[in-house]
Amino acid sequence: MHVILATSSWSMQPEPSSTASAPSASTGSSSPAPKSGIGGIAELLWPMLLMFGIFYFLILRPQQKRQRETDDMLKALKKGDKVRTTGGIRGEVVELNESEVWLMIADKVKINVLRSHVAARAEKAATESKEEAKPTAG
Repeated sequence: MHVILATSSWSMQPEPSSTASAPSASTGSSSPAPKSGIGGIAELLWPMLLMFGIFYFLILRPQQKRQRETDDMLKALKKGDKVRTTGGIRGEVVELNESEVWLMIADKVKINVLRSHVAARAEKAATESKEEAKPTAG
């Protein structure tokens, strides 16, 4: 099998010129002049702004929404609520203040946890896990 290489008008070698010491500054050059000023900067910023917008709507905004929901749940805690801690302990709220919650986890067994370590209400978490376990028809 023979491969025929055709010579083309372009090559990686510089074209021979009559003045080898200094490049010519002709106005008819084929390459465009580099952009300067605001136009060049704006073209560089658009992709970055687009990436920030995507990052905001896919990551930051949902995280802020979850944080607001968690804060609202922690503020709405009251005696008698069944909750689950971040460590997985389930219990009933028997006493609470601004920063701490006392949970009854068994008969005559109370523990003290930080309010910020309450992950969810137990009833809500149980119903959510049951809904996820249901098979969907389709």
